[in-house]
Amino acid sequence: MKYLVIFIIISILLIALACCAPKKNTAPLNAVPFVDLAKYTGRWFEIARYPHRFEKGCSAVTADYSLQEDGTIEVLNQCRREEESNRIKKAKGKAKVVDTQSNAKLKVSFFWPFYGDYWILKLDPDYQYAIVGTPSRKYVWILSRTPIIPEKLLEELIEDIRFFGYDPDLLIMTKQLQT
Repeated sequence: MKYLVIFIIISILLIALACCAPKKNTAPLNAVPFVDLAKYTGRWFEIARYPHRFEKGCSAVTADYSLQEDGTIEVLNQCRREEESNRIKKAKGKAKVVDTQSNAKLKVSFFWPFYGDYWILKLDPDYQYAIVGTPSRKYVWILSRTPIIPEKLLEELIEDIRFFGYDPDLLIMTKQLQT
């Protein structure tokens, strides 16, 4: 009888802990219906991002995309390393489209043979701003064609990030240089 009571108490505690534990968003993530890659190429400024080691200490972050003849996209990411006297850090990579119906789901590699997801989750009709993320919700970026965006637009994009199942409290606002 004593063991049965202990078993019941432990079971109740485990159920209570499972119910109260924060839930990770596992709902399917949708990319935009279509991306014109020729319009998407060019320079994008990073407005905000989730923290990750490969951009630690970076400011003035940009991404330049150029469409290649074979259909891949050359990627050049650059940033200024604040703790290294603003030394410019560059990372060159390659992206390939994995969903040719929409062109919105890509795989990007900066170190072959490793590729990571790059999904365009929101895209301005005039290709002036975008939200890019991964279906794992481990990475997310707000990108813009200009280094600064209006506060109201930023608030809307942050709400979109919440809607997509990301935690906006984890966002790092990227310090950009004025142009």
